[in-house]
Amino acid sequence: MKEIIQDLSYSELEELILSLGEKKFRARQLAGGLTKGKRISEISTLSKDCKAKLLERFEDAPVVIKERFTSSDGTEKFLFSLADGNLVEGVAMRYKYGVTQCVSTQVGCRMGCAFCASTLHGLIRNLTAGEILAQVLLVNALLSSENTANAASEGGMSVKSARAVTNVVLMGSGEPLDNYGNTVKFLRNVTAKEGPGISARNISLSTCGLVDKMYALAEEGIPLNLTVSLHATTDEERRRIMPVARAWPIGEILKACQNYFEKTGRRYYFEYTLIAGENSDEAHADALIRLLRGKPCHVNLIRLNAVKERTLSPAAEKEAYRFLGRLEKGGLSATLRRQMGSDIGGACGQLRAGYLEKQGEDRA
Repeated sequence: MKEIIQDLSYSELEELILSLGEKKFRARQLAGGLTKGKRISEISTLSKDCKAKLLERFEDAPVVIKERFTSSDGTEKFLFSLADGNLVEGVAMRYKYGVTQCVSTQVGCRMGCAFCASTLHGLIRNLTAGEILAQVLLVNALLSSENTANAASEGGMSVKSARAVTNVVLMGSGEPLDNYGNTVKFLRNVTAKEGPGISARNISLSTCGLVDKMYALAEEGIPLNLTVSLHATTDEERRRIMPVARAWPIGEILKACQNYFEKTGRRYYFEYTLIAGENSDEAHADALIRLLRGKPCHVNLIRLNAVKERTLSPAAEKEAYRFLGRLEKGGLSATLRRQMGSDIGGACGQLRAGYLEKQGEDRA
């Protein structure tokens, strides 16, 4: 596998172009083409000779869209193939304000959470910063092109938006902070004005609670939305469904969250997946209120997306709304996340797991 040019920052692209004996302005042309989701070979502003030199060292297409599925609610799921044949997945969710894209940071995951399909085959490898970024560039280019075509077919003025993807969430396969260096470089590249230029305030990073990396992230100067997967109110209960809780108790997570708030001025978020018979009754709602009341945080409640290889089931819809109401009455800022893409395997890891299972059946 060759190097991945999307790993490079703009200043590194300039150094690369000069090292090839090309004029410095070629870096701007190269960055512009890559940001539009083009392969190196497709960037028409570069000379044949320049592209040939680049292709000796770099992958032409480090990530490609292998399969695309559309849900009845408009959510789209993408299965991405990497240059080495590994697979990751992502989701594009449409809202009134724009499109939020969920990206993966690892092939598989080693965190072992009991409700997640990403961990079923363990951790295969980390994604590079460029492989994470390429997911955004590909989907943005595809949706931008379709938006332009739709506008033209409707007879309106076709003004192509520079960006169809307005928000990014690092909540796909993998634990972002377990791939810390590549995740931070991705964040710097995706927010760079020479690249997609997505505001850090429009980016959310979800972690299962790697406390040491949470402290490090607070020092990076990237004011994104930090989200912690909590899913329990006591360490004993959390350890049953999240092995990471053996290393980092809830008390330490809360201290790291407060530090993040003090360093960045950004309130933090907790994800709380409602699991039938596990954590979704009134007693747990009251415990969550006691744990978080008065803190600069928001709770995102999520009804579990059932994974067939797991034994856990989602809380009923009425139970979920009762839980939400109790949190609000208790003074917590909370919302119940709308389920999206459930008919196309919306939970992270489900699409890849299903594809790998099918491939195994086909070979049998």
